[in-house]
This record gives sequence, structure tokens and C-alpha cells, in this order.
Amino acid sequence: MMPKPSLDPQPRRILLTGASSGLGFEAAVRLRRAGHQLTLPCRDGPTAETTLDRLEGEATSGPPPVAPLCDLADLASVERCAADLLRRGEPIDCLVLNAGLQYSGSPAPRRSAQGHELTIAVNHLGHQALAQRLLPLLDGGQAPRVVVTASEVHDPAAAGGRVGKPAGLGDLEGLRAGLITESGLTMMVAGGLPFNADKAYKDSKLCNLLFARELERRLRLRGTPMPVLAWSPGLVIPRSGGGFFRYSRRHNEWGQRLFALLARDLLRITATPQQAGVLLASLCTDPAFGDTGFSYWSNRVLGPGRLRFAQTHPSAEALDDGLAQTLWAISAKLVGLADALPQTRTTRQL
Repeated sequence: MMPKPSLDPQPRRILLTGASSGLGFEAAVRLRRAGHQLTLPCRDGPTAETTLDRLEGEATSGPPPVAPLCDLADLASVERCAADLLRRGEPIDCLVLNAGLQYSGSPAPRRSAQGHELTIAVNHLGHQALAQRLLPLLDGGQAPRVVVTASEVHDPAAAGGRVGKPAGLGDLEGLRAGLITESGLTMMVAGGLPFNADKAYKDSKLCNLLFARELERRLRLRGTPMPVLAWSPGLVIPRSGGGFFRYSRRHNEWGQRLFALLARDLLRITATPQQAGVLLASLCTDPAFGDTGFSYWSNRVLGPGRLRFAQTHPSAEALDDGLAQTLWAISAKLVGLADALPQTRTTRQL
């Protein structure tokens, strides 16, 4: 079990995706109040402006944050954002890959700018592209670490993972193809399956775990080990609506409202964005999470109104080293990057 969440008083330079809403915004509020320097990539100008205005209203202390444009659904936008940050050369102490998209209930797949299924594009491919490109800045950070927001639904044995079609990547046939077929059958990651938006989300979270484990392995092998923390915030539902489920409600609004009522108010198995934001902020800064290597943390339900945040094990498929390596290689090719990590500055100078 983790110690009581806290924030390191030493200011850190933190890049956090998904800070425009939900737990990402709540983490940004807490981090700014603690005096950390925030870079908050946003998908477009209006979102960036709104995010900075809201953050200024909630947290007036700390250095002013910046919100560069970075649409994770467009690999060209990711490349432009990373190139601009690299030109500026400001080191990153903590890279937080938190943004997430889900549109459960949709009968048909949606596409990214490059034609990939949108959930996989945003939750996995865009984040891998951003992380690989920004590693030189992480190399220059102080006690650097990476935090990846996953979900317990990646695990078919977990409570959330048992509902509906389970996560499973198969032989990655769909991801190898890289595009959605015109027939309406998506090239799901596992390949050859009728489109299911809920499964697409579960698969993307499984990809997050595999990516995090493979990133840690590659960092260690190149001689620059650092903490890589994957975590599940639990079922996070705000009382005001919107947030994470805003995409799903376009297709099944009343079903999602009923689900929220049951889970939040009757069963009491949910966390608020504020509670999850506290956990994410701690993962970014607390020295208790500073041990080198991969670890997975989950906000598990113990009973009505009782949650416990503790280190645990991901699913058996998420622990498949061969699958992690293959996923990394295929994904790197799809986002237009080499399979290998860039070398450290020290290595390049030798």
C-alpha cells in the first residue's frame, strides 16, 4: 500500500496531457498550487485558452503554465508540438501521458487524421509518438519519471474488465494493417472483428500497460533507467456530468446517466475527479514513487465508499514481454519513428 499522497516541495517541470478536463485538470490545479511548472498540451486553440483561464481561476500561485497545441488524433500535430518543445530545450522532469478518449455506444468506428481507429490513435499511438520524440528532454530532467494513465478494464479478470467484450490484442493483425476497412469492420487491434467501441477502449488501455513496460525496459537497457508508473484511477465520474463520458453520451446518453447514478450514488464504487487528481499529482512528484523500474498502481474498490490505492499486477497479457516488444515496433512504424529509443547525450558524445 502507498503512503499518504503528498507533493514534493521541490518544483518540477511537468508535461501533462489531458489537462483540459476531469482528473487531469484537477491534477494540474494541485500541481500548480504546489509551485510546479506545467506544460499542458491541448488539442486546439480554444481548448488551450479555456484550460489556462480555468486553471488561473482555480490556482493563482505558481509559475504560469503553457498550453502548446497538440492534437493526439493527428500525428502531424504531435510532431509539430514535439519539434517546438525540442527547439525550446526546456527539460522535462515528469512526462505524464494521461489523455484518454472513449466513445462507448457508437455503432461505427471513428478515424484519426491518419485513418487509425480513433481510440487507439489518441490513447496509444499519439502518446507513443509524443513520448518517443520528447525523450531527449526527459534525459535532461531532474530525477525524471514517466506516468501513464491506464485502467483496470485492460484486465478481463478485473470487475470493469469482465463487463462486455474483454480486452485482447491477439496477434496485432489489425494494428499491423493500420487502417479501418471501408466495409465497416474496423481493423481492431486483434484484427478481423466487428467494431466494438467498448472493446477498442479496453484494448487501448492494454496497449498503455504494454507500452509502459516496454518503455521502462528500453530505458534500462540503454543505461538510463527511471521510474515508469502505470496506474488505474478507478471509475471516475463527476457529479456535474461531462468529463470522461462526454463522448459516450452522444450515443447512449440516458444509459450513461443511469450507469452513473447506480455506480456513484447507489453502489458508491466511484472516485471523484478531485480524488483521482490528488493521486495523479502525487504520482508525478512524490518521492515515494521515485523507485527506478516499472510499477502498476490501481485504485481498487474494497466496498461501498471504500477505495484503496495500492501497487498491484497488471493482467497476464499486459505482462507478455514478446507482445510488448512487438506492439512497440509496430506502433513506432505507424507513427513514423524508428523502433529504437534515441541515444542519451552522453552516448552520442562518445
